[in-house]
Amino acid sequence: MLDREGFRPNVGIILLNHKNQVFWGKRIRTHSWQFPQGGIKHGETPEQAMYRELHEEIGLRPEHVRIIARTRDWLRYEVPDHYIRREARGHYRGQKQIWFLLQLVGRDSDMNLRATDHPEFDAWRWNDYWVPLDVVIEFKRDVYQMALTELARYLPRINPHNRYLRSGMRPHHREEARAPRGAVTPPASPAQPEAALDATAPRAPQVEEP
Repeated sequence: MLDREGFRPNVGIILLNHKNQVFWGKRIRTHSWQFPQGGIKHGETPEQAMYRELHEEIGLRPEHVRIIARTRDWLRYEVPDHYIRREARGHYRGQKQIWFLLQLVGRDSDMNLRATDHPEFDAWRWNDYWVPLDVVIEFKRDVYQMALTELARYLPRINPHNRYLRSGMRPHHREEARAPRGAVTPPASPAQPEAALDATAPRAPQVEEP
């Protein structure tokens, strides 16, 4: 289902845990990492498509998450011709996406990458909100940055006071983190050394299906 400009309606999903880390999935049999996403079928609303894709790609049900926010308008990216099937070239241009920011209210164990016979991911991890865009296929990077930047204002506040009170320490007040300008490529977190390894690994091309 394409619009008049050749873009297919699509949804993207940014899933948070209680630490405001995001679900980061490794595309099956590649070294590319991405957020869950998928096409909107005829007759579906973006929200209905989001819940369907959430289950198909990572096995979660509506009761496992809560919707925090969504992007106001469509965010578009064009797909280079060599990623498009030959029969679709000339009328398929790319994707237009509504992005949803969700919070996991279930458990990590509720996720299942094999919820369908056609899995999208073969591994996943929690990553800092500002994900390393160098492991995302190039033509999607601008949309990722736009979605993360627009939705960052809705991130839930994390209250550190209970942790400090338990340890008898006084909390140190720091300025709230802001979205960086330009490419979103922070260094890998020391708590996740595997992120640095994956970011430098050779990447197989990702085939885009119109």
